[in-house]
Amino acid sequence: MSEENTIAAEVFGFFTEIGIINQLSTAILAKHLPDGIHPSHFSILNHLVRLGDGKPPVRIASAMQVTKNTMTHSLKVLQDRGYITVAPDPDDGRGKLVYLTASGRTFRNQAIANVSEGFEHIIGPDQLGIMRRIGGDLKEMRKHLDENR
Repeated sequence: MSEENTIAAEVFGFFTEIGIINQLSTAILAKHLPDGIHPSHFSILNHLVRLGDGKPPVRIASAMQVTKNTMTHSLKVLQDRGYITVAPDPDDGRGKLVYLTASGRTFRNQAIANVSEGFEHIIGPDQLGIMRRIGGDLKEMRKHLDENR
């Protein structure tokens, strides 16, 4: 196998492992969310906590890499539950901004606590060591990919 093919296989294998980890961890998260709330909805709340709220729906859709219609539906679910509010953008009469409510922040924090319990039986000291060792590197890779999409 040529060096180029070896590198391609290595890159593909790396992202395959990350994808499988994402699928498995998302399934655990889904088991700990109430009916009607999907991991994608939780991701929106988490995004608003991490990066701040007051963002237009189209910007959140871009960050989540979903269509505007998909984002509109997800925001409606979260708004109906009282986790977010959608308000007019004072700088753009046609635009809207999404804000996290206190209830939404509480729900997000409780969901993290609940899913942490779901991981307790499978994450031991060895796995925590792995996570601590590679966490920073994964964050750097995520930033690089985000900046170059």
